[in-house]
Formats: sequence, C-alpha cells, structure tokens
Amino acid sequence: MSISRITHILLTSVFAFSIIFASNCGQPKKVLNVLVFCETKGFHHNSISVGTIAILELGKQNNFRVDTTSISDVFTDDNLKKYDVVVFLNTTGDALNDDEQNAFKRFIESGKGYVGIHAATDTEYDWEWYGGLIGGAYFKRHPQGQFDAEIVVEDKTHPSTKMLPDRWKWKDEWYDFRVNPRDKVKVLASVDEKTYQGGEMGDHPIIWYQMYDGGRAFYTGLGHMDENYKDPLFLQHLLGGIRWAAGVE
Repeated sequence: MSISRITHILLTSVFAFSIIFASNCGQPKKVLNVLVFCETKGFHHNSISVGTIAILELGKQNNFRVDTTSISDVFTDDNLKKYDVVVFLNTTGDALNDDEQNAFKRFIESGKGYVGIHAATDTEYDWEWYGGLIGGAYFKRHPQGQFDAEIVVEDKTHPSTKMLPDRWKWKDEWYDFRVNPRDKVKVLASVDEKTYQGGEMGDHPIIWYQMYDGGRAFYTGLGHMDENYKDPLFLQHLLGGIRWAAGVE
C-alpha cells in the first residue's frame, strides 16, 4: 500500500474520531460569573458574612465564579459586563447612586439576571424601576422575632423549588410586603400565615420570579438568619435561583 494511501486512511480515521468525540462531549460548558452585592444603608444583617461564604462555596461546588462586594462603585458598564448574575444579598436602603442605577438597569436590559435575597426588598424604595424588578413588593414590616412557619410550594417545576417538599417547615423572619406581587410575577411559594403569629397579608407570596425588561429576576424572602445558610435544602434553593437567573436552567 502506498504512503499516500496510508496517509489518507489515517487522516480519515482521525477526522471520524473527531466527529464522534465532539458529538459525545459537546461544547465546553460556559462558566458562570456571579457578583454578590451586600451593601447596606440601613439595617445590617449579621448573616451577610455567612451568606457570602455559602454562595462562594456553592460556586466552588458547581463550577461558577463568585466575586463579592459591599461597595456600590463596582456598578459600571465595564465591570458588570463580566457577570451573568448579580445577587443582592440582604442589601438595605439607597444602595446605588444614579450612575450605578443606570449601569445596573442596562445590565438587566442586556439579558442578564438578578437574584434578590430577603432584605433585597428593603432596598431602593425611591427607584421605580427597581420596584418593578421585585414585583412592587417592598418590605413593609415583620413580626418581632423569628418563627417556625410552613411554606406552601405552589410550583415545583422551577429549579429553585423542584427539590422542596410540598409543605416546607422553615424558621425565618417573615416579611410582609407593601404590595402583593402575585399579579405581576410568577409565585413559586407562599407562607401559610395560619402557621405563625403576626402575618398581615393573607395571601402571602414569599418566593417568585419574572422576566423583566429584557432580563431575569428571582426573589426569595428567606435568608435572615445565619443558620439558614447552613441548611442543604436552602442552599439548593439558592443555587436553583442563581442558575435560573443566569439562563442555564
């Protein structure tokens, strides 16, 4: 057999193997980049430090990169374009100035994601656009103390709730909101006010999501206490919310 014939056979075999390898392995998965923002201009939750560590660990375990900051000057177009999701972790008060607000708005408009945790609804009361991002559900009040209550999971098709029981007994600080967001967002779970003292909403959504202004917005009202961020089920709940907001699940 001639050398040219052998060469042709080898090249054909290598090409065929390359096709099989590519079809079996697919393209490399995109590594997600997540920014955890935790600036407070009002009440400061002690659980912020524990929550930050928990999300950093989720990143290590699930192949996404996490940066953390409590300083709002990272909200620029050039910096935010590095990220797929921004997590507002127990932020409070007027956290962003006008330029920073506009940069974050453009980030969402570009198709990126937002995750709000607990006090994220106690943030930016005077910014109408942000109010829309959270379904209008700004924090109003909460009963004093933390209580066991039952969460009713209404939708288990979402990656943030698919692992949860139908009724989930959970201890937290239970926010009442100024507006019930149900007619603006897709509610995933509500808290049963009959199972704790002091709720004043009646119908009481506590976890929800929506497509908003070109991007994705996910909110969970859970996450007040340190021990919340050590609970495996809650961490899977957060992971599902982050992955959904990033558009990968």
